[in-house]
Amino acid sequence: MWCHARRGRHGMDFDWIFDWDIGMGPRRRGRRGRGRGPRRRFFRQGEVRLALLSLLEDEAAHGYELMKRLEERSGGMYRASAGTVYPVLQQLEDEGLVEIVEADGKKVYHLTEGGREEILVHREEIDEIWRRAHGWKDWGASMGPETAEIWGSWGRLSKAAFRAAARSDFEDTEKIREILDRARKELETL
Repeated sequence: MWCHARRGRHGMDFDWIFDWDIGMGPRRRGRRGRGRGPRRRFFRQGEVRLALLSLLEDEAAHGYELMKRLEERSGGMYRASAGTVYPVLQQLEDEGLVEIVEADGKKVYHLTEGGREEILVHREEIDEIWRRAHGWKDWGASMGPETAEIWGSWGRLSKAAFRAAARSDFEDTEKIREILDRARKELETL
């Protein structure tokens, strides 16, 4: 199982990788921008476009503000880059869905009537994007370098519980649940 959260320092991108056996830690991405093993993206294809439109529905903003809003709405699990956001904003402008107004030397993006119609057409998809993002918020607060030490132990515990459950009957499954609940309660009292 792999979890992904982008972290950057001095222009280098890292993938936080969780593997059941080796734990969690930073892995520098390869030459082609790929990490080790499969990665799940936060946004699926075409969803950044819809997410930006929905953010502009709330209020007009410049590109940096939109990047911050994407990160906030994802609970910090997605950190938008200028290389992602600005080309999408340019595409939205080309499609006539947003217009740019100069304000204090900054380009402020405003939703057009066509943009509002696009949002109506894709309302269910947009709602699903933000439902999924809300689910990541809890994880975002729990993932990072300070928690890396426990990810390996947590993964091995989960793996052992699933294996035991797969080869057990109902009575043993109850014992497994009790063990896990006891461990959870003990951790919550720390």
